Amino acid sequence: MAIETATLGGGCFWCLEAVYQEVKGVQGVESGYAGGQVDNPSYEEVCQGTTGHAEVVRVTFDDSVISYREILQIFFAIHNPTTLNRQGNDVGTQYRSVIYYHSPEQKEAAEQVMQEMVKIWEAPIVTELAPVPTYYPAEDYHQNYFVENSNQSYCAFVVAPKVAHFRHYFKHMMKGKAGQAQAG
Repeated sequence: MAIETATLGGGCFWCLEAVYQEVKGVQGVESGYAGGQVDNPSYEEVCQGTTGHAEVVRVTFDDSVISYREILQIFFAIHNPTTLNRQGNDVGTQYRSVIYYHSPEQKEAAEQVMQEMVKIWEAPIVTELAPVPTYYPAEDYHQNYFVENSNQSYCAFVVAPKVAHFRHYFKHMMKGKAGQAQAG
């Protein structure tokens, strides 16, 4: 068992966090900020779009249960990698599609998966691929956001459909009973 880390941005971090929390082999998911010029940015600063930071999640996972490639396949299935600095109504560089790799092996895997995605998406992939920069955890109230705020309107209309999409197409990768039933 080797624990690896993936750092990904695909729009609002609440969406990615909610999905990856349900993935078999994922040990933890933390929302945060990366890729900008401001040290220890606040959510308000990042939302203004002037810090250069993207909303990201840091996913720690057991690579004997789920591979980095599979982490990326889920990533490309739950956000639109063809819209520059935008996911739905969330617009700005803070919502960009980005993969921050932690090793040369992750870079190579990301390049391969991105080449595969070109065949699936009709528009060009605009996902940024870069070495992992300094990462800053988001404020505590952003952690576990969907689980604790699922009735909030943004969660109901934006996050919940992405979670449902994951559950439908990746049942075999889910933690708990749904994943176990598919694996057995």
